[in-house]
Amino acid sequence: MGDSFGQLFRIMSFGESHGAGLGVVIEGCPAGVPIAASDIQVELDRRRPGQSKLVTPRKEKDQVEILSGVFEGHTLGTAIGLLIRNADVDSSKYEDFKDKYRPSHADYTYDVKYGRRDWRGGGRASARETAARVAAGAVAKRVLSVRCPDLCVVGWVAQVASVSAAVDPTTVTSDAVDAHPTRCPDAQAAADMEAAIQEARKARDTVGGVVSCVVRGVPAGWGEPVFDKLEADLAKAMLSIPAAKGVEVGSGFAGTLLRGSQHNDPFVMAGGDVRTTSNHSGGIQGGISNGEDIFLRVAFKPVATIFQSQDTVTSDGRATTISPKGRHDPCVLPRAVPIVEAMVSLVLCDHMLRQRARQP
Repeated sequence: MGDSFGQLFRIMSFGESHGAGLGVVIEGCPAGVPIAASDIQVELDRRRPGQSKLVTPRKEKDQVEILSGVFEGHTLGTAIGLLIRNADVDSSKYEDFKDKYRPSHADYTYDVKYGRRDWRGGGRASARETAARVAAGAVAKRVLSVRCPDLCVVGWVAQVASVSAAVDPTTVTSDAVDAHPTRCPDAQAAADMEAAIQEARKARDTVGGVVSCVVRGVPAGWGEPVFDKLEADLAKAMLSIPAAKGVEVGSGFAGTLLRGSQHNDPFVMAGGDVRTTSNHSGGIQGGISNGEDIFLRVAFKPVATIFQSQDTVTSDGRATTISPKGRHDPCVLPRAVPIVEAMVSLVLCDHMLRQRARQP
C-alpha cells in the first residue's frame, strides 16, 4: 500500500497528522549497533514543529519511544518499533473542509482513490508523517556511523524563493547548517531567506526553494543496476517527501548546457585509489557510487495551505470558496533538511547492506 520503503534495511511507517500518533517499524537492522532514544531524538528535534518563528507554531515535543528491537543499549537484529505520540492536536480548524477540496492538497486524490479520507490536518498526506521517517533515518545514520565511520550526510537550505546561497559542499558542516533557523550556512543568504519567509507569512502566502545534500566518504561500489540504481533510489526517496517536486544529482539540469568534453569526469590515481578530477556525475556513475562525494538537490514547492480565499469545489461537485485556518509552515525548507538527510541515510544504509551481502 505504499507504506514500506527499502529492501534489506526496510521500514514501514504508520499514523496520521491528527491521529493518536505516528510510528515506524524497521526490519533488517544489524544486531549489536549501539543506539539510545537520545540518538533518535536529536534528529526529531531538528524536524519538529514550533522550533522557531519561521515554522508552524504547533507544539509537539515529538518524544520518541523505543518499543522493541533494542536491549541494553544495542540493537537485537529483530524488528525495531518506534512510536511518536501526537500531543497538540486541534482538528476544529479543519471541520469546515470536510467536504471541500483544498487546492493543491491530496484531498481530492485520496477521495477518488479510497472513497474516503481523514480530513483532519491532511491525515496520512500531511508532512507530519515525516516524523516517522526521520526517526527511522536516525537509526540508519547510526548504523552507517558504525559500519562506515568516514561517511557523513549533510543537508542545507540552498535556496528560498529567489534567494540562493553560496556553500562549498566539500567543507560544509551540520553545525554550520544548524547555526541559523533557516538551516542555511551562508550568513548573508540566511538573513535574506528569513526576510523572504517573513514577508510571505505577512502576506498570508508561502514560498518554496531547494535543499542541497552532500554525502562524503561513500565507498565505491554501492548501487544495484539496472532498476535499483543508487541515484534512482535516491530520487524515489526524495520525491516521496511531501512538497518535493524535483531532484537533481550531480550537475543535474545544468549539465545539459555543457558538452561531453566539459562534463566528463577524468580518472586519475591518487594515493593508490581511483579518483576523478571533477565531479559532474555527483559521485554516481552507471547507478553505482564511484567513491566521490554524492551531491543532490531537491526542489520543494510553496506550501499549499495559504491563508487567502481560493476557489474550489465540494465533494459533490458544487463550486465554492475556501479560506484555510490552522497552523502551517510559510516555508517547508528549514524542516525539510533533516527529512532529506533521513531519506538519504535510509537509501545508503540499504545499499550498504546489499553490497555487503554480495561479499563472500
